[in-house]
Amino acid sequence: MYAIEAVDLHKAYGDTLALDGLDLVMQQGSILGVLGPNGAGKTTTVKVLTTLITADRGTALVDGIDVAADPAAVRSRIGLTGQYAAVEERMTGRENIEHIAKLFHMPGSQARSRATELLQRFDLVDAADRIVKGYSGGMRRRLDIAMSLIPRPSVLFLDEPTTGLDPRSRLAMWELIEELGSDGTTTFLTTQYLDEAEALADAIAVIDRGKVIAEGTADELKDRVGGDLMIVTIADPANVERAAGALSALATGPIRTTPNKAELHVPITAGHHVVPNAIRALDDCSCDVLDVEVRRPSLDDVFLAITGSSPDDFGSNGEGAST
Repeated sequence: MYAIEAVDLHKAYGDTLALDGLDLVMQQGSILGVLGPNGAGKTTTVKVLTTLITADRGTALVDGIDVAADPAAVRSRIGLTGQYAAVEERMTGRENIEHIAKLFHMPGSQARSRATELLQRFDLVDAADRIVKGYSGGMRRRLDIAMSLIPRPSVLFLDEPTTGLDPRSRLAMWELIEELGSDGTTTFLTTQYLDEAEALADAIAVIDRGKVIAEGTADELKDRVGGDLMIVTIADPANVERAAGALSALATGPIRTTPNKAELHVPITAGHHVVPNAIRALDDCSCDVLDVEVRRPSLDDVFLAITGSSPDDFGSNGEGAST
């Protein structure tokens, strides 16, 4: 049984189609990173899966439970942290956790025990009895996630949890999410940061225009855009075409040349001998080499190739509460 299974989800807001036949599966005990440009449908997907809204058409299951047919059962099994920390600023950190615990019908002693446990886990003990209004952004985020874990959910939804955090708080949040994954917490993570998805997720789903258009591990997605790339710089720009001919036997696709820079971009399957063979081939055609670099495509390359959008288009403003 999958932790999440969505089939042919559709959702429209007036004339705006937010989900257009979205299909998605997620393995139990994994971290799924969900990427997409502004307005792609990431937040709408989270809202449907967490029963905040109902899809117009299609089926969504969380832990095998239909979110439309039995939303109460789904809510009892999930935790949700939205794009903005849902904490009560006039209460202390401890009071926030105990208050939510009591909403889950925990007895007073159990609520206090769970609060102490989560404050320790999220490194908030020293701030436990301080008013939350004085917390930093990172501390609020940690408290928000702690509150979402009160009922020990089967699936945790984190909707852009590091948006707006400073670099130090963002890295601390990465460590926290990694710890949750190591503990076996199934985590559905939407993010506007490509490096975040690559660092944290076991698998990645790319959403665009309300559909999943690519999914797999980071390496599998990178393989879709041509494997490895060898960047060769030669001494004389006049020899670029001759160099391209010499390297054609090593290339797995068209070689892109930039004559003004005397640079060639050669798609390859990297191996132990590809660089020596390239240098030997260029030497045989009397093309002096200044530099050879082999690199894997980045997720930025993948995203641009798959969606036609730049990662610079990412952000929380375009999608907001509607898509």
